[in-house]
Amino acid sequence: MTSDSTTFTIGGDLTVNRLGYGTMQIVGEGYWGEPRDRKQAIAVLRRAVELGVTLIDTADAYGPFVAEDLIREALHPYRNEVVIATKGGVLRTGPNEWPPLGRPEYLRQALEMSLRRLGVERIDLYQLHRIDPLVPVEESIGELLTLQREGKIRHIGMSEVSVDELKAAQKVAPIVSVQNMYNVANRAAEDVLDYAREQGMAFIPWFPMATGELAKPGGVLDEAARRHDATPAQIALAWLLHRAPNVLPIPGTSSIAHLEENLRAAAITLGPDEIR
Repeated sequence: MTSDSTTFTIGGDLTVNRLGYGTMQIVGEGYWGEPRDRKQAIAVLRRAVELGVTLIDTADAYGPFVAEDLIREALHPYRNEVVIATKGGVLRTGPNEWPPLGRPEYLRQALEMSLRRLGVERIDLYQLHRIDPLVPVEESIGELLTLQREGKIRHIGMSEVSVDELKAAQKVAPIVSVQNMYNVANRAAEDVLDYAREQGMAFIPWFPMATGELAKPGGVLDEAARRHDATPAQIALAWLLHRAPNVLPIPGTSSIAHLEENLRAAAITLGPDEIR
């Protein structure tokens, strides 16, 4: 169950440090509009890369469009080792509203606009943000495959899917990553994680630090944190890194101090009893 590797290679050719950075938190409230402090958002992105983050996870829906614009402003031209993963396939109709739209023509438009905003000719990892219940997954993934063959996508991933949905997509195109909610307190995606590991896919858990009751004084995370002179959130991240070698947590924050704290989790080694 433990993993000592600090890196993972996505799709056979994109090696990243396993502890990445997610950009949901650097936009406005409800994941809508500009950040409260744009200069701070830029500074956080730059600091993440300075500290060795090589996987930046984003989506056209964050803002919408704001996070991708911030990434370009902060980091373009990108270092060779930095992988920008973005997503498309949902609309934004207001704060905290995310209706899926997986029609092929919409995905093509979303991809083209992400290329423009990020300032690249090819997206390293492009993930279907959600399966649209009104569009067969084969049609949505089929369009991403077409875009991949056109040289606009390097690798294809998916977000919030079941094992069966992953298998259906794999019949259409190679899938190299899956991004589901997963953390020490919510393991509903356990079967997806295990399947991704069997298939050599990256598993990118979003909302990775939901600690809840486990972090309260006397709780299992609190006790481990005291032993390691760490925070419960750092222990939750360390647990994810120990869970399997294909797990790539992407904690997000709009604070440099929290960013630095999160990234220190990579140095925490948990014992077998702690992991259990």
